[in-house]
Amino acid sequence: MEKYEKTNSKTSSNISASERKLKDDIKEKQYSCKTCDFSCSKKSNMLNHMQIHAGEKPYSCEICGNSYTMKQTMLRHMRIHFANNPYSCEICGRSSSIKSDIVKHMRTHTGEKPYSCGICSSSFSIKSNMLTHMRIHTGEKPYNCNVCGSSFTLKQTMLRHMQIHSGEKPYSCEVCKSSFTQKPHLLRHLKTHSREKPFVCDICGSCFSRNDHMLKHMRTHTGERPYSCNVCGSSFTQKTDMVRHRRTHFADNPYSCKICSCSSSSKSDMLKHMRTHTGEKPYSCEICGSAFSEKSNMVKHMRIHTGEKPYSCQQCDASFTLKQTMLQHMQTHTEDKPYSCDFCKYNFTNENEMVHHRRTHTQEKPYSCEICGSTFSKKSNLTKHIRIHTGEKPYSCEICGSAFSQKFNMLKHMRVHTGEKPYSCEICGSSFTLKQTLLRHIQTHTGVKPYSCDFCKSTFTSKTEMDCHRRTHTGEKPYSCEICGSSFSIKSNMVKHIRIHTKEKPYSCEVCGSSFTLKNAMLRHMRTHTGEKPYSCDVCASSFTQKHHLLRHMRTHTGEKPYSCEICGLSFTRKDHILQHIQKHTGEKKYSCELCGSSFKQNKTLLQHMRTHLNV
Repeated sequence: MEKYEKTNSKTSSNISASERKLKDDIKEKQYSCKTCDFSCSKKSNMLNHMQIHAGEKPYSCEICGNSYTMKQTMLRHMRIHFANNPYSCEICGRSSSIKSDIVKHMRTHTGEKPYSCGICSSSFSIKSNMLTHMRIHTGEKPYNCNVCGSSFTLKQTMLRHMQIHSGEKPYSCEVCKSSFTQKPHLLRHLKTHSREKPFVCDICGSCFSRNDHMLKHMRTHTGERPYSCNVCGSSFTQKTDMVRHRRTHFADNPYSCKICSCSSSSKSDMLKHMRTHTGEKPYSCEICGSAFSEKSNMVKHMRIHTGEKPYSCQQCDASFTLKQTMLQHMQTHTEDKPYSCDFCKYNFTNENEMVHHRRTHTQEKPYSCEICGSTFSKKSNLTKHIRIHTGEKPYSCEICGSAFSQKFNMLKHMRVHTGEKPYSCEICGSSFTLKQTLLRHIQTHTGVKPYSCDFCKSTFTSKTEMDCHRRTHTGEKPYSCEICGSSFSIKSNMVKHIRIHTKEKPYSCEVCGSSFTLKNAMLRHMRTHTGEKPYSCDVCASSFTQKHHLLRHMRTHTGEKPYSCEICGLSFTRKDHILQHIQKHTGEKKYSCELCGSSFKQNKTLLQHMRTHLNV
């Protein structure tokens, strides 16, 4: 009994013109294989096809023994042994053992495309390409996966899909042993090792590792948008962008998050979203090991190491690492601020700045911390805040290894090593490491103190100074030592205090190697080597190594005595003098001799006494 059947060739008389034309262009396939859904128009082709299932290969090569299902395939093979290529191209001399191959090859010279689609008029140089194209219109997917039942238009697409089930990755990288399902993916990967970028933009000289990336880039110059939405007519430079856009018309978000029910029209966007739950960071920097959840972020990060700045301003030749930074820079030439706040009509050069600004009016804080519930108007601020909980410090100093939770703080720290002071005062020429330090310094020239205490109306040049001052009224001490529980009103004082426990002395003298807990103590010490006395008296020209010594000296000229005894009313110019005086009232003798136990009111008296034991 035959394992194929002849289908009914009659067609309905009321089919559409386009369907009738399609059937005219493709011969009716009246023979169908009962095993695999293959169909064809000739009985002989069906018989040849059936031999695939039977495993029958009746035609054998007399030289090497290879066997074939079809006679013509065996005859073509035979020509390999005799180097017999009887068919050659008249234009370039290329030869082949198969006449049809040369006919197809000749069309690459002539541009001939004899096979046309009857529905959309697309033309093709090879008939098989036209038949494959027709499946776009018919929706035919003749190749089925025998594991999951998925169907495909092309056989090679089905074979690639099968590797998902088998886990087979036959193409391996000899450098890092990564494996791939497809050879083009391996070749593309190899360029990450060689840094090869063979595709060059003829207009701006930018280089790319992939031809399709270069072609997409070219559209930034030509303005070409070849992909159009058939609903609203919007056009796009990339097909994926157009497909995502079309889903906005149909509210089609086919990709859903299994954890939080978030949905998206883009599969890649959903994969990125899922990493916010899993914490997965599959893209790693080969130089420093930093990991990223998105490939684009890793590519941008790599430019820190390579120094690459692929985006250039056409007006001033300034170059930039990021495209959006270059676009923002371009607006400084045009003074174009196209984005306007609908509350205060303030204009901005980019949309993000305007969106962030609007939140100062609406008080909107759309980003919230899942740990403590704090809310933020900017996503970047939330990211920085979360590091308080996690303790993450992703930015490290390459010189001393210090780690920081924010990149800006790491860059500021680097200036400690480089000595860089990029911010200069235009009035006196003083330079500073930090911009806010310069701004505070400028206020010493202008006398502006914009921040005032709501308790005593004292004014200050900076908000931090005012906040610290307010704590003298409120008694607030928000910074606590985790070791002993001591609390402090100023964070820097808490940091200095912790060094008492850790014995850390991070500041060292470059001359004698002495180390100090505080930076200003090290600077004062350095003056013992240099002899520098930077603080001078305007009255008598006496100079001093420390500022408070100058202030104490100035009282000899002004007669000021700011320290008063609460018991007898006597006043003193120095704090240590009043403390010595108070001991006369209290009788306290806090300095004791370790040899004989005698006690004294002043340290110098104790020292004089000690000499009596030493017979000095």
